[in-house]
Amino acid sequence: MAGNEAIFFEMVYNLIDNAIKYSNTGGHVDVKVLEQDGAVLLQVADQGIGIPKQHQGRVFERFYRVDKSHSKKTGGTGLGLSIVKHAALYHNAEVSLESEENKGTTVTVKFNV
Repeated sequence: MAGNEAIFFEMVYNLIDNAIKYSNTGGHVDVKVLEQDGAVLLQVADQGIGIPKQHQGRVFERFYRVDKSHSKKTGGTGLGLSIVKHAALYHNAEVSLESEENKGTTVTVKFNV
């Protein structure tokens, strides 16, 4: 599987940066790479604030912010997950998200090889 190292780095960086930013104090971030059914999965999970169901379908849009007040604390622009989505598309990968409020979020990037 060929790809672009700089674009891949930006994708991984943004996933981990978001997980750290939105984790609760004392929480941890898990980063996993695994093989499943002939695909490679990159999973980044946090124990953070989570994303309400009504916002989950929009978080990959450019400049979309779930909580505008939180952006002042984190310095975010709403571009991180959009960058992830476009980097995944560049690498013919799929992005999915599982999240529950006050329990955390897991973002999975599935690379079909």
